[in-house]
Amino acid sequence: MPANRQIVLDNRPTGEVTPSNFKLVTTETPALQDGQVLVRHHFLSLDPYMRGRMNEGKSYAQPQPLGEVMIGGTVGEVADSRHPKFKAGDRVVGMGGWQEFSVVDANQPGALRKVDTTHVPLSHYLGAVGMPGVTAWYGLVKIIDPKPGQTVVVSAASGAVGSAVGALAKVRGARAVGIAGGPDKCRYVTDELGFDACIDYKEHKDAHSLSKALKQACPDGIDGYFENVGGMCLDAVMLRANAFSRIAMCGMIAGYDGQPIPMQFPQLILVNRMRIEGFIVSEHMEVWADALNELGQLVGSGKLRPRESVAQGLDSAPEAFIGLLKGRNFGKQLVKLA
Repeated sequence: MPANRQIVLDNRPTGEVTPSNFKLVTTETPALQDGQVLVRHHFLSLDPYMRGRMNEGKSYAQPQPLGEVMIGGTVGEVADSRHPKFKAGDRVVGMGGWQEFSVVDANQPGALRKVDTTHVPLSHYLGAVGMPGVTAWYGLVKIIDPKPGQTVVVSAASGAVGSAVGALAKVRGARAVGIAGGPDKCRYVTDELGFDACIDYKEHKDAHSLSKALKQACPDGIDGYFENVGGMCLDAVMLRANAFSRIAMCGMIAGYDGQPIPMQFPQLILVNRMRIEGFIVSEHMEVWADALNELGQLVGSGKLRPRESVAQGLDSAPEAFIGLLKGRNFGKQLVKLA
């Protein structure tokens, strides 16, 4: 069995994450037991939710234990198998964590899933045709539920979740408006993803300024908002929200370092009779098959053209993760392991 390099959480961050919060270790891979599969990871997914799990405080999931491999989605290839449904060479997706190999109990429901890379690249199963894509699908379809002609706004629009929200909104006849950081990301959102408009939040110092830009981009107001950021973006959207608008609360990256996120205009929730719903996609496994089917078709047909930022090697994961939290990535952030 191969030696396995792993990154564990060594200590909990206070404020911003630093490389010293992580530790690189090498361990021996245990021999396979009946029903187990050895997976060689090709790509590791880095996602904002990981920041919340590094804290010890209450959240929707248990904190990442100290001294254990960082949680994370992976795609790779079966290297060895003692399970009848998996054989060497199968391409698979799972939650292998920040390590080069994982030993998986394939009898555990959902622990490992075979994927077809004929029309969809392997790495996309960690992004557009994976958890981020299903997150976009659930928030848009089940919470925002846009009607043809309505306007949907999404923050972090160039990212793995935001890009899928736009594509899904467009095929339902909605107007899609993105908020992203920098002119290059905004051009990608409109030119390659097909959004109707994209606003560079870095050009605006406060919610009122950003709200004026939203008024131009959304002349008929905002009917649905997919929230990944919080803070100024949420305040600006609230000022342009229509009556009976819906907000799918997916992420609040503005507060992931533990700082409070004040809300300037909560009275508009009542004035506009707004529906605001937070959700965790892993609690809605019943939609995954339908969501992945539609997302796979969008990617295969070119209607969704996801972009990826790829760091090289397990050693690069901590710095790439810190960059993700600071918005340095362009599209889905991955680490290439093989």
